[in-house]
Amino acid sequence: MKVAIIGGTGRAGTEISAELARRGHQVTAISRHPENAVKVDGVTAVARDVQHTDALVEAIKGHDVVVSAVMFSDTDPTSLVGVVRDSGVPRYLVVGGAGSLEVAPGVALITTPEFPEAYKAEAGKGADFLTYLRGVDDIDWTFLSPSAYFFVGDRKGSFRLGKDELLADADGNSSISYADYAIALVDEIETPKHSKARFTVGY
Repeated sequence: MKVAIIGGTGRAGTEISAELARRGHQVTAISRHPENAVKVDGVTAVARDVQHTDALVEAIKGHDVVVSAVMFSDTDPTSLVGVVRDSGVPRYLVVGGAGSLEVAPGVALITTPEFPEAYKAEAGKGADFLTYLRGVDDIDWTFLSPSAYFFVGDRKGSFRLGKDELLADADGNSSISYADYAIALVDEIETPKHSKARFTVGY
């Protein structure tokens, strides 16, 4: 497939690019800093700014899938969904956040006392983005939330999937590496199972 990644040179975008290329897909890594794109066959870096929507539409036209891997604080759902809609690309996957995952029925992680203050603004924007997507019915979207600790680490290839509840191990740790997150997201691209839904991945 041809996959465009908006934010293709960040930590998530780089791992997703590499995973897609590893499986033989063609990737367009879109960012303000194309020089930071992963240097592997199958990945083409393109310079665009998410604020310049017309140019972004042109950059993603003709792809099979668009992945959004940008900080929620740097854009808004109305703009990004509008770009995808105007491009005619049929599928849209979003690198989500963990803040909106539930730690108990009706209790989001972001509302717990342990949630770091420094991440609340971004997490709140991520929750708003998901709420917006849940009202979109003319695009085939998927929102993949990582676990609470999203880190640079090894590609293990083993993890668990969930829906709206935070995943944690027997010791209460909730984590996933960017590399294993990328596997879960590319699996979803290749074999869609969460159309117009959020799901999560963790160890």
